[in-house]
Amino acid sequence: MNQTRPTDNPYLLLTPGPLTTSSTVREAMLRDWCTWDRDYNELVQAIRQKLVRLATSQVEDYTSVLMQGSGSFCVEAVVSSAIPADGKLLVLTNGAYGDRIVEMAQVHGIATEVIDFGEVTKADEQVLEQRLAADATITHVAVVHSETTTGMLNPIKEIGEVVKKYRKVYIVDAMSSFGGIPMDAAELSIDFLISSANKCIQGVPGFGFVIAKTSALIKCKGIARTLSLDLYSQWKTMEEQNGKWRYTSPTHVVRAFYQALIELEAEGGVEKRYERYQRNQQLLAEGMERIGFRVLLPKESQSPFITSFYYPESEAFTFAKLYERLKQAGFVIYPGKISQADTFRIGNIGEVYPEDIERLITAMENNRFWLE
Repeated sequence: MNQTRPTDNPYLLLTPGPLTTSSTVREAMLRDWCTWDRDYNELVQAIRQKLVRLATSQVEDYTSVLMQGSGSFCVEAVVSSAIPADGKLLVLTNGAYGDRIVEMAQVHGIATEVIDFGEVTKADEQVLEQRLAADATITHVAVVHSETTTGMLNPIKEIGEVVKKYRKVYIVDAMSSFGGIPMDAAELSIDFLISSANKCIQGVPGFGFVIAKTSALIKCKGIARTLSLDLYSQWKTMEEQNGKWRYTSPTHVVRAFYQALIELEAEGGVEKRYERYQRNQQLLAEGMERIGFRVLLPKESQSPFITSFYYPESEAFTFAKLYERLKQAGFVIYPGKISQADTFRIGNIGEVYPEDIERLITAMENNRFWLE
């Protein structure tokens, strides 16, 4: 078990983020920083460089920009900054976060098309190809890589091949997957990859980031429909002023994120973290099934980040009661988020290790009150 585990938390957060962080990540926030100070801005620049290296081997073609707020702020920054007035966005959706992209585009008056695959079906590149072949006015395609509504992992490689075949701009919401599963943005033909500090890199909430193909980001100049979420202007300021943010940055969170990046490297990089998350998820699914729960998604659709389970078939079961019992036992889980079935979700990212999953299964088995 990692020795940097926090000892003053009453429970582990078994969620898709915010998540349980290491003590050393949290301790990094104990120092105050000045947003104008050279040391701080150089820290920002180091983070930006590390993110690009994490995202692709073709570092010369990509850049990164940090943005205040939750991950959704970054998604909206891309949507509202990258699609011109005469552009059209096609969103592939199979959950709440794909639907949120649609909502963002509609709020900004962007022409939007949707392919809705339902909540338990992967996005299908063949269906995408049919739509792109039929509608030449589509300019941008967006998809959520890891749809935490269910735990679905969408096939971004196959989707990207179709997107580039038709020469469209490819936007990938990799909020809960980046840093936790191997990927190369260039090989996947991604123009804009979006994620957040408090997901697989295991930082704390407060900002997100966009890793973009530089040539695609430069084309965003003058497009932004908002001031604060102007992705191009934020990037330009960081480029020209050595890491300076346009407006007040979350300094403590940024410092914690730098520490989290160092700890990712110490763990062995994305490959090793992916192995840990995979093992966590495997133990979770197998353990829960052993004590009578059913997993929502088939294995071929399941991400290694969060897993949905059906409610037990008992009138005595309530999620609220299970939640409180597990919380007393030292674990916090997530309610379900789909419309067609009663489910709850358990995440296994963050400072969570196989022995923690085993303890959870024991706690779950000991708290099956609906069987009493």
